[in-house]
Amino acid sequence: MTKKEKYLSVAQLAKILGISRIAVYKKIIKGEIEAFKIGRSFIIPQEELGKILGETLTEKQKKIIDKGMEKTIKEYGETLKLLGQA
Repeated sequence: MTKKEKYLSVAQLAKILGISRIAVYKKIIKGEIEAFKIGRSFIIPQEELGKILGETLTEKQKKIIDKGMEKTIKEYGETLKLLGQA
């Protein structure tokens, strides 16, 4: 894979997502999409597409899930053990 294939342009991402380039720029500015500025343009890492489409989890999302699992096990651990034996 070449460097060019590892990144998407704003126009390419907009076409994939079915939204306008302006909408992509707004998401970049808000921090919803990770992008790097090269001159006056932005490039988006290819792996960011999985995050955007919900196919992969971000570290923040993983931490939220882990925290929820810990809380569930703490509160319902015994009940879960009993259910597992049934």
